[in-house]
Amino acid sequence: MKITLTVNGDDVALDVEPRRILADVLREDCRLTGTHLGCEQGVCGACTVLVDGEAVRSCLMLAVQCDGRSVRTVEGLSGADGEPHPLQLAFSAEHALQCGFCTPGFLMAAVAALEADPGAGAGDERVRALVESNLCRCTGYEPIRRAITRAAARLAARPGA
Repeated sequence: MKITLTVNGDDVALDVEPRRILADVLREDCRLTGTHLGCEQGVCGACTVLVDGEAVRSCLMLAVQCDGRSVRTVEGLSGADGEPHPLQLAFSAEHALQCGFCTPGFLMAAVAALEADPGAGAGDERVRALVESNLCRCTGYEPIRRAITRAAARLAARPGA
């Protein structure tokens, strides 16, 4: 099937088999390898991307379901000036990554939450629920929680926020 996606702001025309998952199309056809495949069952969250601003598990979504929709991957987080997203800076500052395999999924889940509701990073329960949505075998989650809270504060302090 011929589909068109807007991936990280760029229109991309693709010819895909109807059974291919979004994660594979992003990684193989679009060469955006920041989206990682972990469990391939929607449990771990490593494959999380944004579709029309909503966090989704790209291992559970068919690429054809995204025809005409906007897809944002971890590669699309940096600003037009190449400056890292505040979440990326916070993850680095808080040492919220070790092997880095789960990091793109955590970043995308957090971006979706903070863009939908900037206060999502303010409350301990909200951040805890966000962090519990993905799996990490290295960090123990506390640095990830701190990074999301730090980024939320930085985003809230921006002019016009």
